[in-house]
Amino acid sequence: MILEVIATCIDDALRAEENGANRLELITAVAEGGLTPGIGLIRQVVGAVQIPVHVMVRPHSRSFVYSKLDLETMIAEIQAINAAGAAGIVVGALTAEGLIDENALGVLLPWADGMQITFHRAFDELEDQLAGLQTLMRYPQITRVLTSGGLKPATEAMPAIRRLVEATEGRSLRILAGNGLTPEAAGSFIEQTGVPEVHFGSAVRYGRSGLAPIDPVQLRALADSLAPYS
Repeated sequence: MILEVIATCIDDALRAEENGANRLELITAVAEGGLTPGIGLIRQVVGAVQIPVHVMVRPHSRSFVYSKLDLETMIAEIQAINAAGAAGIVVGALTAEGLIDENALGVLLPWADGMQITFHRAFDELEDQLAGLQTLMRYPQITRVLTSGGLKPATEAMPAIRRLVEATEGRSLRILAGNGLTPEAAGSFIEQTGVPEVHFGSAVRYGRSGLAPIDPVQLRALADSLAPYS
């Protein structure tokens, strides 16, 4: 069982590692669903922690449909992130028709050579997630999909997430469940869905606010509760 925790600053990163996180998703603009952080922060976090750091590559929050200029921005960001020594990137792109943008993937993925790639929650806007999963399986570089099983919180889409987990059995692509998970319900959620990885943000922060610091007591309790599933 892998516990991924959102970090928005160096303090988050250090607290997350000290209290049981297995991996970081480094972002800025948490209120907008996460955007690409500055290269200074990326370098600082990568240099400060031992656990893998996966960095969001999202140039704006208008939509997941990207222009040629957007893609050029994303390429520059991926190059800088790779040079900073991050373990992976978190990225996603859709067409205007609401399908996975394979042209964008073809443009972006070669620049992420040597890094793991998570396809982010743009996936939850797909009408047919199982078909989308089959599309992503054609790209060996993509190692996981961050999803809540649709547009609702993950706890309200457990059958859908279970189907996604079953569809990836025996494959290198893994399902990372996030959005709406709570420490109290994590064990039951894992048992019912079979997910190998979980993603936490506001639920391990003071007051369960995305803008508050990480609560070390809350996070440590969560990490300890997940130990039996490892």
